[in-house]
Amino acid sequence: MNQLLILGAGGHGKVIAETAEASGEWQKIALLDDRSEDLNGTLRWPVLDKAGRADRFISEYSHATVAIGDSTRRLEWLDMLSSYGFKIPSLIHPAAWISPSARLAEGCVVMANATVQADVQLGRGCIVNTGASVDHDGVLGDGVHVCPGVSLGGDVQVGRGSWLGIGASVIQGVRIGEHVTVGAGAVVISDISDGMTVVGVPAKGISGGLD
Repeated sequence: MNQLLILGAGGHGKVIAETAEASGEWQKIALLDDRSEDLNGTLRWPVLDKAGRADRFISEYSHATVAIGDSTRRLEWLDMLSSYGFKIPSLIHPAAWISPSARLAEGCVVMANATVQADVQLGRGCIVNTGASVDHDGVLGDGVHVCPGVSLGGDVQVGRGSWLGIGASVIQGVRIGEHVTVGAGAVVISDISDGMTVVGVPAKGISGGLD
């Protein structure tokens, strides 16, 4: 059995902790958060210290991961944890379906009732959230967040750091660039360039991004 340290004790951190707990693979789970003094004792897991002090716990916790929604920060923190010598696991809820041919890089999280189909590739630190589906041959770059209820058709490619909002749908074969934001409920039927924000049915670019 292993010990898991999670950086981030907000809502996403709680979901990741419960996902890890449900897997039955962890003997001990604890969290780090900059609000540790306020949060410790309020959750089912101890909140030991501030997130930036993870190196103090390397002798006690063999594995660590990051529960931060911002993709850039999430990947930076994963790099930091690796540099300290932590092992970075991928966490999969037992109620998720992962194809035997799918390939997950370290630091991925696949939540309850999510589906990752044949020959999908998930990059480092990806999140496939509750009830989302990634169909066959999909490729998600590092740090991509597929929010709850998102549906990606077959052979969809999503670039590094992109965020697909709750309930969005992407038809088969679409290419989505890096650091793209797809609004909740959007339906993407054509390729999207790097850095764009798109919303609507069908999805179209907007100026100024989402507030």
